[in-house]
Amino acid sequence: MRKQRETYTTPLDALVAVSKQLSLYEKQHGLESETFFDRFQKGLIDDDADSVAWANAYRHYVALHQQLESQLRVAA
Repeated sequence: MRKQRETYTTPLDALVAVSKQLSLYEKQHGLESETFFDRFQKGLIDDDADSVAWANAYRHYVALHQQLESQLRVAA
């Protein structure tokens, strides 16, 4: 499997892209990302490539969300 690296001009663009990716995982597996990640962290979901990619996308989403919230607090 070849890794693909995307570059975004703003954290908001990145957040939108990661949100779309998470939505695809959620539809495919019939599970919300937050619920999936909780189960994944507890070892209730296998560490297959798809699950690891989903978990990494969710971690990225959370980090971007926190970054944007912080920037908004500073701007307010």
